[in-house]
Amino acid sequence: MSTRQNTDYGYDIQKVYLEMMMTDAESFVRCQAVFDPEAFDRRLTDPAKFLNDYVTEHNALPNFDMINAATQSNLKHPGELQESHYDWLLSEFETFSRHKALEAAILQSADLLEKGEYGPVEDLVKKAVQIGLQKDLGTDYFADPRGRLESIKSSNGQVSTGWAAIDKKLFGGFNRGELNIFAGGSGAGKSLFLANLGVNWALAGLNVLYVTLELSESLVSMRVDSMIAEIPSREVFKQIDDVEMKVKMIGKKSGAFQVKYMPSGKTPNDVRSYIKEYEIKTGKKVDVLLLDYLDLLMPNGAKISAENLYIKDKYVSEELRNLAMELNCVFVTAAQLNRGAVEEIEFDHSHISGGLSKIQTADNVFGIFTSRAMRERGRYQLQLMKTRNSGGVGQKIDLAFDLDTLRIFDCDEEDDENNYQSAGQKSGSSTIMDSLKRSNTTSGASVVDPGAGAPVAKITADTDSTRLRNFINNLPGDEDE
Repeated sequence: MSTRQNTDYGYDIQKVYLEMMMTDAESFVRCQAVFDPEAFDRRLTDPAKFLNDYVTEHNALPNFDMINAATQSNLKHPGELQESHYDWLLSEFETFSRHKALEAAILQSADLLEKGEYGPVEDLVKKAVQIGLQKDLGTDYFADPRGRLESIKSSNGQVSTGWAAIDKKLFGGFNRGELNIFAGGSGAGKSLFLANLGVNWALAGLNVLYVTLELSESLVSMRVDSMIAEIPSREVFKQIDDVEMKVKMIGKKSGAFQVKYMPSGKTPNDVRSYIKEYEIKTGKKVDVLLLDYLDLLMPNGAKISAENLYIKDKYVSEELRNLAMELNCVFVTAAQLNRGAVEEIEFDHSHISGGLSKIQTADNVFGIFTSRAMRERGRYQLQLMKTRNSGGVGQKIDLAFDLDTLRIFDCDEEDDENNYQSAGQKSGSSTIMDSLKRSNTTSGASVVDPGAGAPVAKITADTDSTRLRNFINNLPGDEDE
C-alpha cells in the first residue's frame, strides 16, 4: 500500500479508510473524534454509521461479515498492514475530515452571507480548519523540570494590573487567556475601572482594545483624555491645546488604545470578527481586550431568551473565555450586581446578576463596592470574590481615586483608613506616571515616563507593597457610570 498523501477523496479511498479502521481498534478510536458518517460517499454512509454506532454501543469492532450483512456493502479485509500504513491512515483521514468540514461550512455559509450574517460564517470556517486528531500527549512532568519552568517563565503570559495591591492578591497579575470579571452595581464605577486598566496597560506598551456596549466612543475617549493628560474632566474642552499636546506626546511612547462602540445584543462572534478585522487592517496584535460589559452580549447562534439570565450568561461567559484563549490576550469585562447587593457590606455569588454561571466560568472575579460618595472621598474598594491563582478570596482591596482626573492609584502606606484624601492631593501621587513608578518590577525594571524619551517598560507586580485595610463605607450610589 502506498503511503503518499492523497488529494482525491473519492469512493475508493474512503472505502480504504473504513476497511483499515475495521482492522485496528486503536486507529478507529483516534479517528472517532472527527468521524462523521455524513462526510462519506453516500454509498458508504450506512457502513460508516454502522461502524461508529457498533463501537459506541459494544466498545469493540464489528467483523466484516456483520457490517456487510447489515448494510449490503462490500468491505474487504485489506490484508497484512504495517505501522507505517496506520500512520498514513491517521494523517490522511485527518485531512479528509477537514476537507469535508470545509465543504460543508462553505455550503452553509451561502445562506448566511445572503442575510448579511458574517460572524457565524467565520465561526463555521474556523471550526472546520481547526479539525484535527489529538497529537499532543501533554506535559511529561518529570522529564525536564528546568526546561518546563523556564518555558513558563519566558512565556510572558502574566501581565500586571498596574496596581500592586491587586497584583499581590493575584501573585503578580492577570494571565493571558483567562476571563476576568469586575462586578458592581449601577454607579459603582465599572466603566471607570475598566478605562483605568486600559490606561495602565497602554502606558505600559500593550495594545488595548476597549469595546463598549453601553457608553459612546466619545465619552470613553474623553474620560481617557482626562486620565492621560492629567487634566480635570470638566476642563478638557477648556484646555484642549494641552490635551492634544500631552495625548500625542504620550501616545508616541505607548501601546495602542482603540475604543469601539458596539450596540447591545451583539455576540462574542461579532467581537471576534471585529478584532480580526482590526488586526488585519492595523497590523497590531491585541494584547488586552476590555469589554464593557458582559451582560449586554447574547450567545453565538443560540436562541436563548434574554430573560433567562443564567443560561444566557453561561453561554456568553464560556464563549468569551474561549475567545480569550484563542486570542491569547488579557481579557477583562464587567458584570452587573443585582439590586440586593446595594446595601451589603460583603458580596457573594448570589449578588451577581445571572448568578453562578459567570462565577463558574471566570478565572478571577472582583466585586466593586465603590459609590459616588466614596469616590468623592478619594476611595475605591474591591472584594476578591473568586480566583484560581491565590487564597485571597473574600479579602478587600483599598485603592485611591482622583476625582479630577478619574485616575485610580495604590493607596500610600501612611494613609489613615478614616482619612482618605483625594489621590491628586497626596504627596507622591500628583501625577499619573509618579503613581505608576511606585509599582516596581520583580525583575528590577520600572515604568518610565513616556514624555522623558525612554521606552515604556511592562508593568509587573510589587509583591511587598501596600498594606491592605478591611474597612468599608456603606454608602449606596445610584448615579450612572
